[in-house]
Amino acid sequence: MAEHIPQEDDKELLAAFREDATRERAYTKIVKKYQERLYWHVRRMVINHEDANDVLQNVFIKVWTYLENFREESNLYTWMYRIATNETLTFLEKEKKRASLSFSDHESGLSNKLHAEKGFDANKLEWRLQQAIQSLPTKQKAVFLLRYYEEMPYEEMSKVLETSTGALKASYHHAVKKVEEFLKQD
Repeated sequence: MAEHIPQEDDKELLAAFREDATRERAYTKIVKKYQERLYWHVRRMVINHEDANDVLQNVFIKVWTYLENFREESNLYTWMYRIATNETLTFLEKEKKRASLSFSDHESGLSNKLHAEKGFDANKLEWRLQQAIQSLPTKQKAVFLLRYYEEMPYEEMSKVLETSTGALKASYHHAVKKVEEFLKQD
């Protein structure tokens, strides 16, 4: 049986990061603690594994760069998710511009990436759900993913996405309706 190693809490990790002698070790622990959750948050939006890894690399570069100035006004998790969300939205906008495509062409490009993913089966409900999510506008997609997959409370989400809870609730409601309509199509 594997030995259980107690995880340090974020305050301890942040204190260790602020010390020159323990900075790199603390950063490595922070990355290990949050890497998988952040990866799946990004991956659900960009679909492609390589793109998700590229975005995540940029996220952790920003975390390293700005962590020393993190004021702890929110949870470390919330702060890192905000960075990951912003990096993902920036990536999606750059992809859209780089390809010089209309938004609908960009969405179908994401759908094509989804079809190209290993294990894709259009008959499976999960894949239909992924197609529905990819058809959402970028901001609605972010709200839907944080609420549906991460079960993030609206108050926490408002810090991540830097918008009001009322706007998030409306956006989530519209996204759910669009997903439902998509799933009803045959």
